[in-house]
Amino acid sequence: MRVGNKIRNTAQTISGKIKGGVGRATGNRRLKREGRANSHAGSLKQSGEHIKDAFKH
Repeated sequence: MRVGNKIRNTAQTISGKIKGGVGRATGNRRLKREGRANSHAGSLKQSGEHIKDAFKH
């Protein structure tokens, strides 16, 4: 796995969690939904990178 991809995916997951937390704190459902979506997207991308690495070795 390339380090750049890992950092990018982790950053997306973290930013999604932060956005979701802000949405929960403010009662903003849109932010909460977007944060959850970003968090899941980052996690899925990270899983895809792990799968690609497993097939490379």
